Amino acid sequence: MFRPYREVLSRPGALAFSAAGVIARLPISMVGIGVVLAVSSIYGSYAMAGRVSAVLIVSSAITAPLIARAVDRYGQARAMFPALATCATGMVALIVALVAEAPEPVLYVTAVVAGVSGQFGSLVRARWTYVLRGDSNALHTAYSLEAALDELVFIIGPAAATLLATGVTPTAGIVVPLVATVVGGTWFLLQRRTQPPPTPRHDAGGPSILAAPGMVLLIGVFLAMGAIFGATDVATVAFAEEEGRKSMAGLILAVFAAGSLVSGLLYGARRWVQPLWVRFAIGMVLLAVGVSFFFVVNSLWALAAVMFVTGFAIAPTLINGNGLVQELVAPGRLTEGLTWVGTSLGVGVSIGSSIAGARIDAHGSHAGFLVVVIAGGAAVVATLASLRTLRAGHRARLSDELARAGHTADEPVPDERVADRVVDADGPSDLHRDT
Repeated sequence: MFRPYREVLSRPGALAFSAAGVIARLPISMVGIGVVLAVSSIYGSYAMAGRVSAVLIVSSAITAPLIARAVDRYGQARAMFPALATCATGMVALIVALVAEAPEPVLYVTAVVAGVSGQFGSLVRARWTYVLRGDSNALHTAYSLEAALDELVFIIGPAAATLLATGVTPTAGIVVPLVATVVGGTWFLLQRRTQPPPTPRHDAGGPSILAAPGMVLLIGVFLAMGAIFGATDVATVAFAEEEGRKSMAGLILAVFAAGSLVSGLLYGARRWVQPLWVRFAIGMVLLAVGVSFFFVVNSLWALAAVMFVTGFAIAPTLINGNGLVQELVAPGRLTEGLTWVGTSLGVGVSIGSSIAGARIDAHGSHAGFLVVVIAGGAAVVATLASLRTLRAGHRARLSDELARAGHTADEPVPDERVADRVVDADGPSDLHRDT
């Protein structure tokens, strides 16, 4: 099963930038909960903690696409080092403000600065696309690997942040991700050999990535998917508290991520013939069906079991969604496109957790799981609404690849199951040789 992963990681520089990317994106699973734990412990207010965390998330959502656009135009190192320095400065200032018990507006200002950070997950995937250009099977494996590593980050990060904040000092859950950002980010950006070349201004692909057909619809799907995850987190904590086992919440959520980790590795080890848009739609439907069972569980163990099985739909769906971005946007705008869907997922998490929290306060944990079910339904509706556009984008990309492989513009595009096996100009893979 691990042979495809060994093969992609054996490419020059691949293991180093992938490992650095894991460290650099550890903060995405630690900073939010770290801020909540620190503020609530020092100031005694969960509401205030939620506001400060929300400011940081909004700042990141606004600035990340702008930074990604600069990355595509000027290169990863040139655009990201200033962003990394700004983010680190903001996190240091936020820690100092918390230790000094500064007024709430000061926390908002520092949170805004701390949120000025690019998404290293997008940068890593952009490097894989550059390093593995011309080998779609290897790229599928690499994207699957990164999805599995994302889940590993979300298994380790929240538990580590909670342990640090409760067992060391309230701000320790922010200090560790600060160190990870600086160390992992610097290590990653210093690896210039695998860095994708910048895109000249005249090849930037238009004024906005949102003009690419299908991107707005795909962003809507990722927003709804994020709402599923955000509402699930809050509802799980509330349900565990109602059962008198609040400390079990972190373990149950880790089981959810573990199911996704396993499925991501299995998914990436196999070569798939079905078009991406088909696999994406199937995964989204399965995820929505799975989370609907959260509403009917009546014990923590039942919830853990359902979450583990449902988690198998997460990583493949995210892998296919990121793959669709590659089909929809111009090559010179890939980092920006990947950042948009990643940011929309994070914004969806914030929206889902906020709505679920309000419903839980009024009606209990199962009202939160009802929000999960509604978000799942919305994700399916958004997916179905986008299928025609996603399919068109898929066929347009196939036409380009067939043209590069030597087919004339007048020839019809073959059946997609066959066309997906057609090699581009860089050479055949095992699946391509079947054709």
